[in-house]
Amino acid sequence: MIAVLSILSLVVLIPFIWMLSASLKENNDVFSVPIQWIPTKFRWENYAEIWTTIPLVTFFKNTAFLSVTITLIQLLTSSFAAYGFSKMAFKGRDILFLAYIGTIAVPWQVYMIPQFIMMRQLGLTDSLLSLVLMQAFNAFGVFLLKQYYESIPDSLCESARIDGLTEWGIYRRIILPLTKPALASLTIITFVNTWNDYMGPFIYLTSTENKTIQLGLKMFVSLYDAEYALIMAASVISILPVGIIFLSMQKYFVEGIASSGVKG
Repeated sequence: MIAVLSILSLVVLIPFIWMLSASLKENNDVFSVPIQWIPTKFRWENYAEIWTTIPLVTFFKNTAFLSVTITLIQLLTSSFAAYGFSKMAFKGRDILFLAYIGTIAVPWQVYMIPQFIMMRQLGLTDSLLSLVLMQAFNAFGVFLLKQYYESIPDSLCESARIDGLTEWGIYRRIILPLTKPALASLTIITFVNTWNDYMGPFIYLTSTENKTIQLGLKMFVSLYDAEYALIMAASVISILPVGIIFLSMQKYFVEGIASSGVKG
């Protein structure tokens, strides 16, 4: 079983290994046949040249701003909503929760145009703020955290209320410390989705100084479609933050998904 999984893992990694290998080659050697997995001459200059060919620093700053800001806001809004749906009793709670979670089934393409018109009327097109506002709330995040919160005994919250702790105090001192794995899972999911988002920035961002790394890569491919090695180098650089975030929080991610009830 371990051997099979190892082979499958290697198959999945082959495109990434080829991308890394191609990023260290000359353009003429990228598509050589047979494939040279180890370049005959390592061209490390590709990783230095890509930063001066396009405003890659600007693209990184914009993408990092969106990814970090949206992730933090979604953690805040999703955890607040999940606490209310799981630990507070109010009229119509279950119906409201089902209606909110039901929005997950609605494709973004359905409300994409009305959303754009609304942002245009507010004067927020070609602005990073438009993407932040559109992704400030996430129904999946609420569902994920609610499933985890329900594993915490209600008696714990009731005891805290009897002792005079406010709802904010229960949320901050009891719920959040006990739900680090679920928060880590949502952090990874949100950060990766935001970092890799292409359609949202493509629709709303037009000026070069506001573009994200995904739009920057597309622009670079359009301008320098024969610079294959540089394209691969830029692609490698673009996935490094995602890999670092995932590897650093992998343990909590697996634990959070396993404990939240979201199983494959």
